[in-house]
Amino acid sequence: MTVLLLTLTGPLQSWGSASRFVRRGTEPAPTKSGVVGLLAAAQGRRRADPVEDLAALRFGVRIDQPGRLVRDFQTERRADGTSLPLSYRFYLADAVFLAGLEGDATFLEGLADAIRRPVFPLFLGRRSCPPAGPLLPLVLDGTLEEVFRDRPWAAAAWYRRSREVRNLPEVRLETAVDAQPADVGAVSVRDHPVSFDPELRQYGWRSVAHGAVTVPGPAAGRAVATARGGGSGTHDPMAVFDR
Repeated sequence: MTVLLLTLTGPLQSWGSASRFVRRGTEPAPTKSGVVGLLAAAQGRRRADPVEDLAALRFGVRIDQPGRLVRDFQTERRADGTSLPLSYRFYLADAVFLAGLEGDATFLEGLADAIRRPVFPLFLGRRSCPPAGPLLPLVLDGTLEEVFRDRPWAAAAWYRRSREVRNLPEVRLETAVDAQPADVGAVSVRDHPVSFDPELRQYGWRSVAHGAVTVPGPAAGRAVATARGGGSGTHDPMAVFDR
């Protein structure tokens, strides 16, 4: 098998799955519908275009830096000046995720090219959440389990220093689609994209298993910083406080 791996990091992310009306929540990790929507935008697909081929890919996510939950609220007015109810929006601040999609190598290579040169802007869930930089698409041999086990820990250096954390991130792996009730040892989520058409949005059920995996430690994190910046990777703006 082959996996397309994306690094999802930004000041704010928001991955809704069941938000309604004035309260718009976020899941603690990227959703399959959100990442499939990101890929569709990179390819230039319109909302009414089919996404069956993207949705057929097996999806998983590794939570390298969970971030913290923050809340915002918005006010709106109608054209006649009357006020609408306050709406509450929830986000994940300073989170880092590795999102993987498992499938055919040729198809995934095409998706990686689209991510590098997207047709439409890419966002981490909502339009108000642009990524902090390139999504670093990698096409790797292996299964989701193998890739998530072998890839370096992508948590920021300040996160590793400031908390009693270990390089044992949580992983969420898709086990089946149209699974309700969930497979044994998994949970069902209504997050399998069927249609993004604003006139008839549709989502199916999928089964997700939760676990954890030990990954390469801090030295690997410096390697990730090098890949992002394209330089030596030695710059650390917080180093002055360690003297």
